[in-house]
Amino acid sequence: MQYKTIVLELLRERTELYEQLRLSHRVLPTLETLATELKASHETWRQQLAKPGNAPNQIASAALELALKKLEDRLPTVSPPTEGEPLSLDKAMAFIQSHTSSA
Repeated sequence: MQYKTIVLELLRERTELYEQLRLSHRVLPTLETLATELKASHETWRQQLAKPGNAPNQIASAALELALKKLEDRLPTVSPPTEGEPLSLDKAMAFIQSHTSSA
């Protein structure tokens, strides 16, 4: 599973956040942290969904969908909160880090 690729695409969809991370040289550390969390969440969901008779591929797919939804919900939205207010890297990173410890 290419968790880093998935996370990179999620970050790139949030262009303001991605640009702030890129300018501050924080793309790679953020990418690695979120990819590790995505992998752990995916494994947790796979274990929770595993039941006799369920196809492993279906379990893995459903687990990944749930893990991705959880990660997407934690990331700032694609557009800034208000039109005139630029996305603050400090606020975005604080938001991500505050939800990192709960994963």
